[in-house]
Amino acid sequence: MFEALADRLQGIVRNLTGQARITPENIRDSLREVRRALLEADVQVGVARDFVARVEARAVGEEVLKSLSAGQQVVSIVKDELERLLGRTPVTLAGSPHVPTVVLLVGLQGSGKTTFAGKLAVWLKARDRSSTGARRVLLASADVYRPAAVDQLERVAQQAGAGFWRAPEGTAPVEIARGALEQARAGGFDFLVFDTAGRLQIDEPMMAELEALRPAIRAHQVLLVVDGMTGQEAVRIGQTFAQRVGVDGLVLSKMDGDARGGAALSLRQVTGKPILFLGVGEKLDGLETFDPSRLAGRILGMGDVVGLVEKARAAVNEQEAAQLAEKLRRSDFTLEDFLDQLLQVKKMGPIEDLMKMLPGVPKAALEQARPDNGRLKRHEAILLSMTRQERRSPRVIDGSRRRRIAAGSGTAVSDVNQLLRDFEQARKMMKRLKQGPRGLAGLRRGRG
Repeated sequence: MFEALADRLQGIVRNLTGQARITPENIRDSLREVRRALLEADVQVGVARDFVARVEARAVGEEVLKSLSAGQQVVSIVKDELERLLGRTPVTLAGSPHVPTVVLLVGLQGSGKTTFAGKLAVWLKARDRSSTGARRVLLASADVYRPAAVDQLERVAQQAGAGFWRAPEGTAPVEIARGALEQARAGGFDFLVFDTAGRLQIDEPMMAELEALRPAIRAHQVLLVVDGMTGQEAVRIGQTFAQRVGVDGLVLSKMDGDARGGAALSLRQVTGKPILFLGVGEKLDGLETFDPSRLAGRILGMGDVVGLVEKARAAVNEQEAAQLAEKLRRSDFTLEDFLDQLLQVKKMGPIEDLMKMLPGVPKAALEQARPDNGRLKRHEAILLSMTRQERRSPRVIDGSRRRRIAAGSGTAVSDVNQLLRDFEQARKMMKRLKQGPRGLAGLRRGRG
């Protein structure tokens, strides 16, 4: 996400902070590079020009140039203006006091509306809880034009654990909307997420249909879903939907692909509407709430510790974590625990993406520390090929068992041996750490 833009801006920041003396001239040179980087990332020309002008107006002031940390202050100004461009404060999906809250999804065909409907259902169920438990979400669709569109949404609803309603064949879109609202009310659903038909391009029949659907379904929130790879065309799409239908919030999908990020930096500024979510990956848990401050920090290489903590909280069971800590204290860590930890880390996403959220880690260090994903996959396959007894008591794994485990996991006996050696080495290190400074001294000398 924003990788090319982040690389360029971080290089400019390093060059600026490395200057022995900050002058109006080298600030302007750096800002020309910033403007070029923004344009290459598909940021609209006017947005890029205004951004650079605001940064320059603040950065060339006498107070900044005479400070002892002028370079850092200029970087701070760039971050502050990035946050302003992105919306300054995060905006969440607004619920309604009148049940159900109706969320209408609009956008072009292929923008990812249907997948986002499922992701939003998962997000609502996980984060919006009442005294009786998780909120109930109903999905429905008025896409009567694209073959199997309704069937696709039904499959997504099943995967998300959400309700689904289908109108009788031949029902007009406006009547589908009214029927879905009636069904959501009758079924006691807290949210109705209503998918609509897209087109390959904006046309009059499409906009007229959406104009009729909004009052028919009594939408509380209209979310425009835009493909993050659309580039500058996303700005025109956003403006048209905002003017014709009325948009309350923006969603950028497919932001884990080749998206250059310009749409995110332009849409908020041009439409005046907040970005609520970023869609990453095909899985239904791949939805990130949009936080301007954290995203600006990630773009400039300042990390996102809050986001990292949130991922950890979502993946790690607190009770299991406490039990693991007790096992480590008693030196009772087993291969069963090792497998549990491997699966929990896997739930948090690719390790290289997690490392990018750590502040102050240069790209060169990230490249050197890039994990061997193939080895991690082999470890997981080997552990899953073991019996529970073998994982709990590794000492019983003799030669014949190692051959069976290797055959069952599609690996070699040498891979099984390597895993067992790595595990034993980790156990010894934990034991040394438990012994405190004396144990650490022994660890440094390489004893045991």
